[in-house]
Order: sequence, then structure tokens, then C-alpha cells
Amino acid sequence: MNIEQYRDFCISKKGVTESFPFDEKTLVFKVMNKMFALTGIEKFDFINLKCDPEIAVELREEYEGITGAYHMSKRHWNSVSLLGGISDKLIFELIDDSYSLVVKSLTKKVQKELEEL
Repeated sequence: MNIEQYRDFCISKKGVTESFPFDEKTLVFKVMNKMFALTGIEKFDFINLKCDPEIAVELREEYEGITGAYHMSKRHWNSVSLLGGISDKLIFELIDDSYSLVVKSLTKKVQKELEEL
């Protein structure tokens, strides 16, 4: 996967925006203003994704390239390595899961706004 494929996949989802809220090197994707994915653009070697805490632990045990996310709550966020070992198919599934998890956490009002987009 390259950064263009990653970006196209994330931005194609309903209600998603992209920004650089932390610095000019960290690309963040949000759904309805809530972060679900981020990565460095200078060195595209990992993606941080939100994850159900129980599943996060299982993924870390199963895949060497999935670890607790750097600088984030390791209970709720994983870093997914893009340096091999993890298929693009799985990475896209994990992005979908992160997006869905954030959408489920939105208020009913905001979920309705998202549906109406």
C-alpha cells in the first residue's frame, strides 16, 4: 500500500475530512470531527488506528507488525506497520473497523447528520 491508496480509501468514506492538526508531517483523518486514522507523510511506514480494546490485544499477539500506538492510548489505538507482513486487505479492514468504531461512538444527533450527508 502506498500513501495515495491509503488517503483515497480514508477520504472516500462518508463524513471524512483530512487535516494536519498536530504538525505539517502528521496526516489525520476524522469522521464528523473525531479522529479514526493518522500517519506520517514524510515516512509512510505505519498507521495509527482506533481499535476495540479486546481486539487490539488479540491483533498485537497475532501480528508482529501491530503494536500499541505511539503517543496515544495503547488501550484504544494500534500502530499498524506498513513495512511488510500485514496484507493490504487486512489494513483496509482495520481502517474500516476504526471508522465504524468512531461512528458508533458519535452522539445519535451526529450519527443522523452523518447519515444525511
